[in-house]
Amino acid sequence: MSEPMGFFTDTTVCIGCKACEVACKEWNQLPATNGGRNTLSGNSYDNTRRLDGIHWRHVKFVEQFTEDRKDGRWLLMSDVCKHCVQAGCLEVCPTNAIIRTEFDTVVIQSDTCNGCRACIAACPFGVIDINPASNTAQKCTLCYDRLQAGMEPACSKACPTDSIQFGPVRELRERAGKRVEQLHAGGEKRAHLYGADEKFLGGLNSFFLLVDKPEVYGLPPDPKLPSRNLVPGSVFSVLGAVLVALIGIFNFRERGASESAEDRP
Repeated sequence: MSEPMGFFTDTTVCIGCKACEVACKEWNQLPATNGGRNTLSGNSYDNTRRLDGIHWRHVKFVEQFTEDRKDGRWLLMSDVCKHCVQAGCLEVCPTNAIIRTEFDTVVIQSDTCNGCRACIAACPFGVIDINPASNTAQKCTLCYDRLQAGMEPACSKACPTDSIQFGPVRELRERAGKRVEQLHAGGEKRAHLYGADEKFLGGLNSFFLLVDKPEVYGLPPDPKLPSRNLVPGSVFSVLGAVLVALIGIFNFRERGASESAEDRP
């Protein structure tokens, strides 16, 4: 496997232009809308709403303004699949349609996917959904075909402000750390990295620089793997089975005692 590749997204320089969304759709030949519907969401300038089977990049618009609109700020973030080092989607896929590539990225193979939706429920970030054109689960591939040809992913290539930066994850983490230090020195003490270390699912190969709590950006503060629930769930299942067995034995004995009493003269 080659050196892990990924994205570092600096939300402080995102201008909400959506060039990344357009480039992603164009390169991956994704439909513009789901079923031809293109209605206003009512959520600021966000009309793509969320990541799904046909939106592999999604620019979020978070407005933080006072009621009189005289003071406040915009928080903008281009969201994408996190390509987790410990990927819940890969863990639950029953057909091995989800693979880890030589770039340490996570890719869904549409020709092997049976559309069972297990990966959709397993993703703690709500990244994956069904593409209605193929009826298979789809998401960002980090432009796997472009990586194989030595090219940069379409979204980061199109970003005019370098908000989306592509490269070896190790180098991106070093660069991101220096950027946080720069922002702190400039007075933005809230700047921090989300997913740049092993705290989240072994690390995210697509991580972010934020200036507010993750929840403000629609990101889970403590994402979990589906396997985290397997041990407690198994314990409760075993306890339940034991309880049912004990009740059955008790009832059998009670019935036997009753029948013996009825047989006595």
